[in-house]
Amino acid sequence: MTNGLPNIGPSDVSIPITRTRETAVISHDLREQDIREQAADWAIRLSAGALDAEQAQALARWQAEDPRHGPALQFAQRTWADLARLGEMPAPAYAPAGQALPRARPQQPARRRPRLRWAASAAAVLLLAGLGVEQGKQLLLPLLADHATAKGEIRQVQLPDGSRVELDTRSAIDLAFSDTERRVRLLGGDAYFTVAPLGPNESRPFVVESAGGTTRALGTQFLVSQDDEQGAWVGVTEHSVAVALERAPDRGPREQVLREGQSARYDARGGIQPLAARDLQRATSWRRGVLVFERVPLEQVAEQLNRYRPGRVLITDSALARREVSGVFRLDILDEALDTLTHELKVSRLDLPGVTFLY
Repeated sequence: MTNGLPNIGPSDVSIPITRTRETAVISHDLREQDIREQAADWAIRLSAGALDAEQAQALARWQAEDPRHGPALQFAQRTWADLARLGEMPAPAYAPAGQALPRARPQQPARRRPRLRWAASAAAVLLLAGLGVEQGKQLLLPLLADHATAKGEIRQVQLPDGSRVELDTRSAIDLAFSDTERRVRLLGGDAYFTVAPLGPNESRPFVVESAGGTTRALGTQFLVSQDDEQGAWVGVTEHSVAVALERAPDRGPREQVLREGQSARYDARGGIQPLAARDLQRATSWRRGVLVFERVPLEQVAEQLNRYRPGRVLITDSALARREVSGVFRLDILDEALDTLTHELKVSRLDLPGVTFLY
């Protein structure tokens, strides 16, 4: 695989540098898309009126997490205002990030049209915010990855050594097998590994690299999930693995062995931290073609649905977002799952191209 750099001859370090650069590019694109989509969500909430205390604290935390969050939110708010004017609806005045935009006042007597215009504008913000990065990511994945899945796709891959990898939606891996090591780079998403064991014909260790850390198989079955370019989590369903960070973290352990049933998250700041409450059967339910929820806030359910089905589900009411949901939803009929949710929760629903609003 090449990244377009000129061929300068053989080198022991040229391949790692190239691979690292490729991984950084794809991780950056995935994270940038997440930021734009999150900013669009916040712009929609702010446009609906003043935030309550809990929402305001959540917004403050989100803005403090990354210096890119504030500018992304300001861009989403400005775009909302521009689109609202195009929709012949009184445009809300621009407000600095963290402050609510004034509620637009509909003109009478067309009572329903302003709501539809508001929703259409919000949908356009969301689509425009993610369009550029989404297109770039879709172009990069096939070029940088040996195996990649599209949105809503789940695939099983047989590796050259006989190991198997199950890729969740929008996941990508790059293979870097050598004479001394079986290395797989997880560029994004979730991957479940069933490793061909060591034996007379296989002496190379099996290592999964992702987000600045490695997971070395000491057994056979485990999951690695990259949540962003700065961190990932590992869960072991059979035997054990050794997790290690490439560099010493700001705090916390750098290395740890996880045994069957255990899971942990790692990043450069907090090191390797156990996830005591992680239900691995539920976290890997996508392998069985279902999503399982037990007393989960509707907001988190919507986030999971958005990973698999076309378009996005947005919840405009904070109280509704906190309502708990339990259920098992098949991945191949998620539209029916959404129908069931709206019916059981007795909520209103508005479908527009690319976006569904629950309120």
